[in-house]
Amino acid sequence: MKIFEHHPHPHIEIRKKRAPKPKVLPESHLARFNALLGEKITQGVGTMWCAYAFALIAFISLPEAIRAGKGALISWIAQTFLQLVLLSIIMVGQKVEGAAADTRADDTYKDAEAILHEALEIEKHLEAQDALLQRLIETHQNDAKS
Repeated sequence: MKIFEHHPHPHIEIRKKRAPKPKVLPESHLARFNALLGEKITQGVGTMWCAYAFALIAFISLPEAIRAGKGALISWIAQTFLQLVLLSIIMVGQKVEGAAADTRADDTYKDAEAILHEALEIEKHLEAQDALLQRLIETHQNDAKS
């Protein structure tokens, strides 16, 4: 006789599938436009292709910096090349790390939700066992009285 049927949390079955997080956009039209424009620019600048393009642009001015001397060359390296090219490369790295952190946070939340669900299922199972045991005790006591 089965007194309880366990229903596992759906997240347990789909744990390995990772759905993308939905975007949360601002309410006002202007704020939404600004958010979308900023996101598009960030997505464009935060690519290795953009870093390559920035490097190419920076190298165009390199011969002039070399002719101008050490100070100009150091300035070109620090202000032009490093800032321009590393900006995109850092953004690519942050995008990768951010996506991984978002996935971990989402999985952690879903894991906690699944654990809570499982604990509640265990509680229901124990209540079903308690009810059956109580009925058995009462039946045994009634049989003993007869």
